[in-house]
Order: sequence, then structure tokens, then C-alpha cells
Amino acid sequence: MSNVVVYGGAGALGRHLVSKFTANNWRIVQTVTSIDLVKNDNAKHNVLLSIDASLEEQAKAALEGVSQALGSGKADAVLCVAGGWAGGNAKSTDFINNSDLMIKQSVNSSLIASNVAAHHLASNGLLSLTGALAAEQGTPGMIGYGIAKAAVHQLVKSLAADGSGLPQGAVVTAILPVTLDTPMNRKFAAADTDFSTWTPLDDVSDHLFALASKTAKITSGKLLSVTTEKGQTSYNEL
Repeated sequence: MSNVVVYGGAGALGRHLVSKFTANNWRIVQTVTSIDLVKNDNAKHNVLLSIDASLEEQAKAALEGVSQALGSGKADAVLCVAGGWAGGNAKSTDFINNSDLMIKQSVNSSLIASNVAAHHLASNGLLSLTGALAAEQGTPGMIGYGIAKAAVHQLVKSLAADGSGLPQGAVVTAILPVTLDTPMNRKFAAADTDFSTWTPLDDVSDHLFALASKTAKITSGKLLSVTTEKGQTSYNEL
């Protein structure tokens, strides 16, 4: 039996991933577990977290839920695609609130996914988190977003090092997109936006599927930039 856990499985990219793994009947028997605030009916198992719970409480609920979903089995891949975006510089009235939100959405979700992987990922399995290419440089107009994603990048490097707590042979990475082509991003896009530089969700789902099924390779501890030009998406290790 093969299992995959999708943290953020009810979000835009998460729903694509759940559908991708289910439709492809990955390996022999596909068990997809979604961790999110709301249910994804396409997933075989759903672990629901409370938005009002503390980080510790959410982590405990995630561990218990995944343990029940997998039973004595292990996950071949844990894919964290939870996140969001909020702007603001240090003088913005919503700077602190937005920064707190970004940390909760990107850092906390990545920490919980890492904790789940430490306990439930199979040897040689894949843990993929979600960073941002913009966070490889300064982000003065969206500081909270930048520091949260930069923390995810550092987490990948720590998890790939000896003594991180992950199982033997585990491969750890983070995808670093620029702009994903989601309905919400489209809703707030400017009239002159060049959508040919936005990355389709199917492209990302296809590549994560390839990494999880080992038909594509990634060096553990490396970040994976995701860039799209003229509708063509490229993936490069950083």
C-alpha cells in the first residue's frame, strides 16, 4: 500500500494534488490523507484542524489523525502546500497582524508537516514544503511573507542534515514558485497582468507527483525554483 499526506489538501493547489494522486492510482493502492481546516471529499482520509487551536494543539491533532489514517503503514510522501500571501512594509498599519498570519500559514504548517514526517514518513520517502522564490532576496513590500518563507527555506536545510529526526534516506525539499495561477490570484490580478508567467497548478501537481513517485529527482536539502515563461514551466535546484 502506498500513502501520501497532503497538508493544505483543501486549498487550491492541495485539491489539485489530492485529485492527481487519486486519479493516477499511484503504485498499487493509493491512500490520500488531507490535513486542513475543512474537508476534501476526494481524499480517503481527512484530518481537520481548528484555526483557533495553538500550534501545539494543531500538531497533536495532526499526528493523531495521520496515525489513525495510516494505521501500521507509513507515508511515502508528505507534501505541505498550505500558505497564503499578505503584504505590508514595517510602517504599514497591518504589518504585525499580516506578519503573524504569514508565520501561522507558512511556518507553522511546515513545522507540523515536518513533525508528521518525522513520525510517519517511510524510509527514503519525500517531504516537500512550500517556500517562495521572492524570499531568496529582500521583500520590503511584503516583509511578513518574506520572513515566513525564508524560515521555510532554512527548515529544509536543517531537516536534510544529520540528526534532524527524519527517517533514514528521507528526501527534503521546498518548491519556490513565483506566482501560482489560482482563482484567488486571478481575482485580484491587475488588468495588464501577463498570465503566461504564472505557473499552472497542474504543472506543480505533475512535478510533485513525479518527485513522490521517483520518476523525477531532487537533491535532499536543495530548494526547487519554479518559474514560468511564455507558458512553459521550469524547475531548478538552488
